Amino acid sequence: MTSEPSTFLRMASITKRFGASVLANDRVDFDLRQGEVHALLGENGAGKSTLMNILYGLYEPTEGQIELDGLPISLRDPADAIEYGIGMIHQEFMLIDSFTVVENIVMGTTTLPEGAERTSAARRLVREISADYGLHVDPDARIEDMSVGQRQRVEILKLLFRHAKLLILDEPTAVLTPQETDALFEVLERLKASGHAIVIVTHKMHEVMAISDRVSVMRGGRMIATVNTAETDEKSLVRLMVGRDLDMHLDRETRDRDGPLLEVAGLVVARRDGSKPAEPASFSIRRGEILGFAGVDGNGQTELIEALFGLGTIFDGNILLDDRDITDLSCLDRRNAGLGYIPPDRRGVGAQVTLSIEDNLILGSGKSYSPTGFIDRHTVRNDADKVIDRFDIKAPDADFISGNLSGGNLQKLVLGREVSRSPQLLLIEQPTRGLDVGAIELIWAEIMALRNAGAAILLASTELEEIMALSDRIAVMFEGRIMGVVPRAEADTQLLGAMMAGRTLEQARDPQVIP
Repeated sequence: MTSEPSTFLRMASITKRFGASVLANDRVDFDLRQGEVHALLGENGAGKSTLMNILYGLYEPTEGQIELDGLPISLRDPADAIEYGIGMIHQEFMLIDSFTVVENIVMGTTTLPEGAERTSAARRLVREISADYGLHVDPDARIEDMSVGQRQRVEILKLLFRHAKLLILDEPTAVLTPQETDALFEVLERLKASGHAIVIVTHKMHEVMAISDRVSVMRGGRMIATVNTAETDEKSLVRLMVGRDLDMHLDRETRDRDGPLLEVAGLVVARRDGSKPAEPASFSIRRGEILGFAGVDGNGQTELIEALFGLGTIFDGNILLDDRDITDLSCLDRRNAGLGYIPPDRRGVGAQVTLSIEDNLILGSGKSYSPTGFIDRHTVRNDADKVIDRFDIKAPDADFISGNLSGGNLQKLVLGREVSRSPQLLLIEQPTRGLDVGAIELIWAEIMALRNAGAAILLASTELEEIMALSDRIAVMFEGRIMGVVPRAEADTQLLGAMMAGRTLEQARDPQVIP
């Protein structure tokens, strides 16, 4: 009979209050063993991030105690956490693009000699660590020349270089291709085998089941349960998270579609750095159709959608909406022509967070709420109440300041505003990024209902599960170029993942072809 691994970390009765009214963690118990991957699940606002920020020293608990190897410790800041061998990798990587791998890794360290010997010693250690854990990183490569998956490996290397034995990964696969996700899991297995303790904060149930040994579920700031992964399933975990069963089935109506509603011909748009994409973009979307755009963040999806809505710079090409050329129209004129837009940044772009829910519903509405020059507040309030009810926005009333909503509720507000206007064409980017399964269920259903009502939808998402669940056809972008368009029935994660990594559709279909 094998003995159970010893407890490496124990967080006991952790309570965290922000001010007098917000109780983020309520007497939370959490433990972690050496040589395990422990998944932490929960809805948005359940308290997961707060608990992990306490473990990393970003917050101090209001009450409670943390023990490491059976001894109580105090974590006043991340420097204390690193000193105890605790490291955290955030969704936004903390790397300097113009530096090399070695330069990023040694920055802030004091244990190496100065001068040329410092770089030489660091380069040797990086190679040794890379070989030990299968990280395969060139110490002299510049961060700006690396893929997202490679940059994540550098973040892991930074922690291992500092002798971290406990690693916290926040949504680690959010911006990875399927192949990069598989490579990350191989690294985690090696880390686990060497005795490292790993916490993964994620919303992706299939990944929880694939990589974790145990799962802890939080709800409403409390720890609901900790279970062995081998003794549970996705449905049970969802029930623990949201307190009910979810129905992710989508009612996809089949219809005889008319000709294209949107036609994009030879469109060349500005990239973030001012450069042009590899080649012009041409595609179309019919009424009652969802065209999904897959790709790792930063491959041109955002610039393309912004150009379609009138926010980006167009070098060449044409945009036709219902046979009308809208290439040179303003954003407002495009809205009046039937466009809706849900940006990826709900807090910075999608909503005005200093305004109320009611006032956010007026944004971009043109004259629809002020036909006489004065805002019809009665109509606005009625519409706001309907959106709050229909989209299950957790707020006391329509006067509630939108910036005080959780991320999921703010996203539902932005979606509700756009969908309630019944657009002919809806442009959506990252509709469920960082949201829990309950919010995803509602948003997916609303997107599909709009499609079934006859709207054309362009959906860009880094979540392949989302793209494959919602889309009728799937386009893949890589470095500003559309690599191909695949019917939903012919798409799978391996094919799309290969295209996301730079293969054309023909090359991805034939693995023997070297691009």
